Amino acid sequence: MFDKDSSIVTRTSSFDLPVQKKRDGSYKLQSDAPVYTCMTSDFFVEEADEYRKTAWEYIRIRSDLHFVIITKRIDRFTVSLPDDWGDGYENVTICSTCENQETADHRLPIMISLPLRHRHIIHEPMLGPVDIRRYLATGLFEHVTCGGESGDGARVCDYDWILDTRKQCLQYGVPFYFKQTGACFRKDGRIYHIERKYQLSQARKAGINTE
Repeated sequence: MFDKDSSIVTRTSSFDLPVQKKRDGSYKLQSDAPVYTCMTSDFFVEEADEYRKTAWEYIRIRSDLHFVIITKRIDRFTVSLPDDWGDGYENVTICSTCENQETADHRLPIMISLPLRHRHIIHEPMLGPVDIRRYLATGLFEHVTCGGESGDGARVCDYDWILDTRKQCLQYGVPFYFKQTGACFRKDGRIYHIERKYQLSQARKAGINTE
């Protein structure tokens, strides 16, 4: 999509952006919004092991920013973990993707066992109904996001799956967010093919977010 070879994992030109400074000594990156980390890859990808200690150091230094890390490799969380991690950095939220029941039952128990201050669940792309009640019941998860799959060959996302997850979140008082419909969205038994530019706005129009 961006004329890049996605099989090559390397540092980008903005890798050290969190600690870059202006001439007056202040940080270039100033934000009250969350800093989403490694969004076009995975922070815990194997090929990035050599970079991760440095990345954690930047995150530790910038304790004034809140970093959000989304991963499907939660089982690799402890690789290159900083020595002073302890119970977790207060300025870090770890989000595990769980696209179906199988991945939820594999990844969420791992998340529960890890020393984390902030845990989120992301059903994106959501490829089936997912029962996460026993995980929400622990009180350890702060937020759940659902969304369909985009791009060519997108698999179907059913609105009933979204509503069921919302119901589970309401049961346990966990904020819920419906992010996007995805490109292939089923509602009331009918399939809708939705252009990318409308997927976020159509989800918002559903009016089901509780956060």
